[in-house]
Amino acid sequence: MAARCLHLAALLSFFSGALPFPLGPEAGKSPTCGYESCHATQPDMLNVHLVPHTHDDVGWLKTVDQYFYGDRNDIQHAGVQYILDSVVDQLLKNPDRRFIYVETAFFYRWWRQQSSSMKQTVKQLVEEGRLEFVNGGWCMSDEATTHYSSVIDQMTLGLRFLNETFGLCGRPRVAWHIDPFGHAREHASMFAQMGYDGFFFGRLDYQDRSQRMATKDQELLWRASESLTPPMADLFTGILPNGYNPPDGFCWDQSCDDPPIRDDPELEDYNVDDVVNRFVAIAKSQSMVYKTNHIIMTMGSDFQYENANLWYKNLDKLIRYVNAEQAGGGKVNVLYSTPSCYLQELHRANSTWALKTDDFFPYADAAHDFWTGYFTSRPALKRYERISNSNLQTCNQLEVLGGPDSRKGPFGEGDSQTLKEAMAVAQHHDAVSGTEKQHVANDYARRLADGWQRCQVLVSNSLAALSGSTAERIYCDNLNISVCPLTEASKKFSVNVYNPLARPVSHPVRLPVNGSSYEVTDANGKPVDCQVLPVSSSTKEVRRSRGSALRELLFQAEAPPSGLHHLLRDPHSIQNKFLRVTFDPDTGLLSGLSNLETKQSVKLSQNFYWYNASDGNDALSIQPSGAYIFRPNSSTPFTISRSAKTESIQGVVVQEVRQVFSPWASQVVRLYAGRRELELEWTLGPVPIGDALGKEVITRFDTGIRTSEYFYTDSNGREMLRRRKDFRPSWTLRQSEPIAGNYYPINSRAFIKDEEDQLTVVTDRSQGGGSIHNGSLEIMLHRRLLYDDVRGVVEPLNETSDIFPEGLVVVLQPLLSFTEGELHPDTRLEFSGLQAALPPAVHLLTLTQWDEDSLLLRLEHQFQKGESKVNSEPVTVNLQKMFSTLKLLGVSEMNLSANQWKDEMKRFDWTPQTGEKPLLKEFPQRSVWEVTLRPMEIRTFLLRVR
Repeated sequence: MAARCLHLAALLSFFSGALPFPLGPEAGKSPTCGYESCHATQPDMLNVHLVPHTHDDVGWLKTVDQYFYGDRNDIQHAGVQYILDSVVDQLLKNPDRRFIYVETAFFYRWWRQQSSSMKQTVKQLVEEGRLEFVNGGWCMSDEATTHYSSVIDQMTLGLRFLNETFGLCGRPRVAWHIDPFGHAREHASMFAQMGYDGFFFGRLDYQDRSQRMATKDQELLWRASESLTPPMADLFTGILPNGYNPPDGFCWDQSCDDPPIRDDPELEDYNVDDVVNRFVAIAKSQSMVYKTNHIIMTMGSDFQYENANLWYKNLDKLIRYVNAEQAGGGKVNVLYSTPSCYLQELHRANSTWALKTDDFFPYADAAHDFWTGYFTSRPALKRYERISNSNLQTCNQLEVLGGPDSRKGPFGEGDSQTLKEAMAVAQHHDAVSGTEKQHVANDYARRLADGWQRCQVLVSNSLAALSGSTAERIYCDNLNISVCPLTEASKKFSVNVYNPLARPVSHPVRLPVNGSSYEVTDANGKPVDCQVLPVSSSTKEVRRSRGSALRELLFQAEAPPSGLHHLLRDPHSIQNKFLRVTFDPDTGLLSGLSNLETKQSVKLSQNFYWYNASDGNDALSIQPSGAYIFRPNSSTPFTISRSAKTESIQGVVVQEVRQVFSPWASQVVRLYAGRRELELEWTLGPVPIGDALGKEVITRFDTGIRTSEYFYTDSNGREMLRRRKDFRPSWTLRQSEPIAGNYYPINSRAFIKDEEDQLTVVTDRSQGGGSIHNGSLEIMLHRRLLYDDVRGVVEPLNETSDIFPEGLVVVLQPLLSFTEGELHPDTRLEFSGLQAALPPAVHLLTLTQWDEDSLLLRLEHQFQKGESKVNSEPVTVNLQKMFSTLKLLGVSEMNLSANQWKDEMKRFDWTPQTGEKPLLKEFPQRSVWEVTLRPMEIRTFLLRVR
């Protein structure tokens, strides 16, 4: 067996030649789109900006395809293709009319089906600012459960299509997240770095909104990074008045039942005076809780405008009749508008704005209705999405390194685009969030699987080109349950370990086998220490009939040599040269953790518990737990078991303690040789519901760390935020849910600390958690519920499958590829795409083919300001010294979403009420190839290569 490591990295300089995207039809003449296309306003009046819009979920109650075509209207009446058909037709009838569109995934589908004449018509509407794109990503991403890497990718995908199709006029000026259930600071930081002038959203905590209404602070300046120097991550943020719905009584969609404007005085029920009076009253009331003489009204909602004539006919009348009152002294001016036109007026007000530096989590819409359950909902899908992102980055990189042969080679035609689009759809706020119907969740997973199948062909072609071997490569996607037919049956095989990071790693490999003794050699023919151990009983139960391996073969690509393993019962400790882990001899539970380097020890116990989910029948409230909402009916969770049955396996590669808490809850505590972290691999499910009780399963770490009610969580996998129990930094909280109201999203890590000790938990998927007790950190792992939470899904979160009809089982998953038998003697066993590893602070975030002659590269500084004495400093990388196989002809820097040249990105400047604006320190650039990264900075480059 040969273990191989492929290492990667990236490169830069100044770009020459043609632009990577067209300037569009505007080139050579004054643009009339964007801010230039806005209707005039009245400075001495209350200006009401009417924004016609539709909110089109990229999957929720129906699949993406069903929503686009208007299929399955028995579930929900919605057909996106008809919305776009109807809106374009109505915009052509009145040049004053406006419409905004958001979800590029749907628009891209619709656009491909249009005739050339229709495309030209739509381009004209865009050029004139009558049809405007806002946000512009492939979807409107979730903000709690998404990883920043995937968010950047899906935004880039959507914005690139708009740029290449419509040029300058296709570039959105405003970020628009009207439906996500809470808002992440990292999202705001990313939007700022993508060049958006402002950001509008619809949902925030009901107490937060109430207090902001009282102080007229529903529009603010969000300083979204503690590391990036302002205004790099500053983003003007506006909170919409009605979520994203029209005011009460003014919904004129076919799905609404509000009366139309009846303006013929000779007919029955003439209502113009009543409509005008009600509208003016609503407008004046709304203006009392906003700061300027401009207010915005969202005229639309979910999948509206399928018959756009209903909306526009009544909006035309509304504008005409309200404005007619001005002749008699009326002071309300109504106009068709867009979010960017409204934003422009706020900017012109030249005001100062409240400054916010935290985030908008958690979100509650009532006292007992905290939307913190979805942080964990559908944990298997959340993990699969995270694995798929890793697969996509590997696919992107190998497409670059393998060149054209990767796309068409010995294994056929492969592509990365299918997985890119599937991953982009999966970022939607009803996808990875876990808040969709079950058949829709299945569809998201199927799309990811189909995309990976296409990428497998590309990866195989690329590895063939790089290694010189066309031997068939096998991908075992069920290694997490010890299933891989090739390794189970073969006596000799090679393992291809691809490392997409820009530095060497020591990767533990676990393979299902049936032999009892193996020899492992590395790419240089040197022996690698290995270990064979029995498959755990819980794994056998999970995989059922899909695999037959009795054992697992373990080795590390860089593990030290020699050693045996033996089986022990009732372990007391496991230890390597960095960590010592102790277990209580009476209970089998974790009891302590020692850092042998720093000689620090902390008392640490860990167990599994479940909260009994409210079923809607208790006396306090009818609100049950569901896909969105977490509402336990008690603050005290039930313990699954106060002790665990244990066995220990100790060897030179790995030491394991296997704990069984119940037939449906088990864990492997794993300590690899030479590693500074302890791995906890849990297996949960099927969660029993025979007692008719919905269960929300957590693991809890209890320590002696003196936390003083503080703990820390990451934001979309990047910067950490400090949290405090029963507290919100920017408003006064009246806590009504002591558990759910203290849960926050955890995308990659959370920690507790005091002046001496820190315990960090790194997660392999997005989950929810909190610190309910001092010195404690709990993370929700799984949910199985019996009631719907009355937020639209109309389906309990009760996941099953064909293999597990009694309930879903959740476990971990690695990724490797295999080749059976002997390798050809000329096979290249080791390859690196980099000349040398990148510095520890620098991460290769993106390396992907942009077009035939250019690549897109993103490098990021992955340390926060003040996080590390060594690594939280600016780092300079020479791009010419990065790649080993690419000839660089030029480089140009772009904004984060790669839809603008960086030096041409201009944003509105906003003034906070408090706080100075520090000047950004510039670093002298000795060469166009040298790039300096500051803490938390991401820089994006387009490379011309040969």
